[in-house]
Order: sequence, then structure tokens, then C-alpha cells
Amino acid sequence: MMSKHNPNPLSSVWHPFTQMKTMPDPLHVRSGKGVMLELEDGRKLMDCISSWWVTLHGHAQPEIAGAIHQQALRLEQVIYAGLTHEPAELLARRLIDLLPEGLTRVFYSDDGSTSVEVALKMAFQYWKNQNYTGRTRFLSFEGAYHGDTLGAMSVAHRSVFTDSFKELMFDVDFLPYPETFIDDPDIDEKECVALTALDGLLEKRGKTYAALIVEPLVQGAGGMRMCRPEFLVSLRDRLKHFDILMIYDEVMVGFGRTGDFFACSKAATVPDILCLAKGLTGGFLPLAATICSEKIFQAFYDDDPHKTFYHGHSYTANPLGCAAGLASLDLLKANQNRFMRMDAWHQKGLALLKNCSTLNRLRLCGTISAMDVHVKSDKGYLSAIGPILREKFLERGFLLRPLGNVLYILPPYCITEGELISIYECIQDVIMKIDV
Repeated sequence: MMSKHNPNPLSSVWHPFTQMKTMPDPLHVRSGKGVMLELEDGRKLMDCISSWWVTLHGHAQPEIAGAIHQQALRLEQVIYAGLTHEPAELLARRLIDLLPEGLTRVFYSDDGSTSVEVALKMAFQYWKNQNYTGRTRFLSFEGAYHGDTLGAMSVAHRSVFTDSFKELMFDVDFLPYPETFIDDPDIDEKECVALTALDGLLEKRGKTYAALIVEPLVQGAGGMRMCRPEFLVSLRDRLKHFDILMIYDEVMVGFGRTGDFFACSKAATVPDILCLAKGLTGGFLPLAATICSEKIFQAFYDDDPHKTFYHGHSYTANPLGCAAGLASLDLLKANQNRFMRMDAWHQKGLALLKNCSTLNRLRLCGTISAMDVHVKSDKGYLSAIGPILREKFLERGFLLRPLGNVLYILPPYCITEGELISIYECIQDVIMKIDV
């Protein structure tokens, strides 16, 4: 049982997304191997959420660790302005080869938030470089989460994540999100509502929009809310008519999470700009990429220095991160059956829960499953049921981190069918014994 007292007063660490005054004592992790984490006291936890969705293949994957080691013996870091190196060049080509045709240029940064920030700045300056000064607005979706830098927060749904900074954020037009679930009888109507709202905005001020940003197929931190691929196709068609750029935030859903290598592939749509991070290095090192079409790149390719994209990071294209990314892509291609078969395993697990009256809106997309815990009040991210469930799962040896009253499973690809089913059995046991 975790302590309910304040965390260790000797610690100088300020934890993310955490009220430090009321947080329980943090669990000290000693090591990880595959799908398991080992704590300092010897207890084992199954990592059911890929440690914030980054650990693709499993902890301490030897191929990635070895690639980082070998690269560190050659070149650990170098300024990426005016210089380049083989790992960055190879990784860019490998990413472009995996993506749908049309995405041709890779801009490296550090994490998901910065990859989104880069995308927004690219889209905005794309129009400015062509003297389309009226293209200054962005479209996004209710429930969206795109990161914690100011631009990324601006295009995110207004919530507890953004409330303290609302005076600093720019205005965005938000569309209804047609979230769906298994056996949803109303999905056609939801999509119609969302597209009708979009049509209304486009007719009113379509020529003022620089871009629309969306988390394709799955909204992550907003509650693992899922939409159909057909909706993204309809979005693409409407935006093309008004020449509005489309940004896909695949920070969470890239690299096999949706059951295909990328969500854009699964949805048979090609965005103008694509954001990648999290799983890019298999969870070993921070690295992100913003990938754009040739049309976007050419708007910056000019003799005029004012048309330069003045953005960068000290660790842009870090050689260690790029080496990890190459090793991760090798594993992803060699073992793609691992993420492609997980959908069927999830279906077996969800079948165990379908008659549980406390759970509803069961949903699935590739390697990601989610469900809502029915509570009488305080739904959403701050729902009191979240911390209670988290502790109950930890007592049973499972690291699950509910998003308020939303439970989700998003494991590393090394997990076995039996291990995945055991997560569902744990959820079934906990839910049956808890009063919500």
C-alpha cells in the first residue's frame, strides 16, 4: 500500500501533472525488462501503458541499447546548423519510405509538444511567405490535447491543462469530435454534426484558416476518444476545397499504435504536415520529427533570408536519438506482426468486460483499448475514481494510469497474449469489488 503522506521532503524533484502537496510517495523503479518494471523493494509491475506511451518494444531492448552504445563511441552530439551526420540522414529517409507518398521533408526537434509547435509555425509561415496575410487562424477539435507549450496548448481543448494560461493563448475555432465506440448506434449522426459545423465555419471564413490540426483516429490525453477513418477522409476533402493545410498529430498513435505503421496509412489520407515523437526512439531517448510535404518546404526555399524557418533546438537530430530511432524502426519492421495481431487479443479481453455494468463505451483501435467507468458525478480527468483505481491496480502488480474515469490499455509490443488478457482480468476483478 502506498503512503498517503507528502512525498519525501528530501527530494528536490517536481513531478509532472502532479499536485506535490497531496501526491502519494512515488514508487522507486530500479530496472525494467520487457513488459515488466522492478521496484527498489523487489516488487514487480506490469507496464500496461508503455510508460506514457513511449516504450514500443519493451524496456531495456538490447538492440536499441546496443545501437546507442555504438553511436556514443563515435559521435554523441554535434550542432545541426550547417552540419549533418549519417544517423539523421538515414532516419529521415527511412521515415519517408514508411510514410504515404507526398511527405518528403523531415525537421527534427525534441518531443511531442515541440513537434506540434514546429508544425503550427510551419503552417503559419507557409502562408506568410507567399503573402497570404489573412491565413492566421487554426481549426482544432473539442477534447484535443497537443502538448504543453503555448502554441500546442492554444490548439488544445480548454481544460485543467490550459486554464491557468488562457490569457496567453491565441484564439482557435473548435469543432465537435465524433467520438465512437463498439456498437455505437449514433456515429453517423455525430459525424454529420461535426462536418456540418465545419461546413458552417468554412463558408463563413474559410479563407482565414492556415490549418486544421487533429489527432488522427485516437485523441490521447482527452480520454482515448476514437473516430472512424472515414471521418478523416471527409475532413481531408473539405479542407482541400478551401486550400487549408491539414496537420496530423501522430505523437501518440504513430509507429504501429493504430494497427498500421501510421494512422495516416490506416485512414488512407495524407496530411500536409505530420508530427511524430514518443515511440520514435522506442522509448529510449527524447526525439521528435515534423514531416511536411514538398509544397510546404518550397515556400521556405528562397534567396530571401526572411523566408527562412527560424526555429531550432540545441539537441536537434541528436546522433544518439537518431541511432535509437533507426534500431527501433528495424525492430518495428521485423516484428510488425506483434502490433498487427494485438487488436484480436484486445477483442478477447474486452469480451470479458462487455457485461460489466460499471464499464461502458468500450472501444478499440489497433493496440489501444479504452473504456469509461460509470460514475455518478465528477467525470473527466479530475474524477476521484482515477487515483483510487490506480492504487488498486498497483496492489495487484499492474501499472495502469486512468485518465480520470477513463481506463485504457496501451502496452509494449513484446507483451504476450496471456499477459494482455491478465490485464483485463485484473480490471474485471477490481471493478467488481469497488463501489463507484
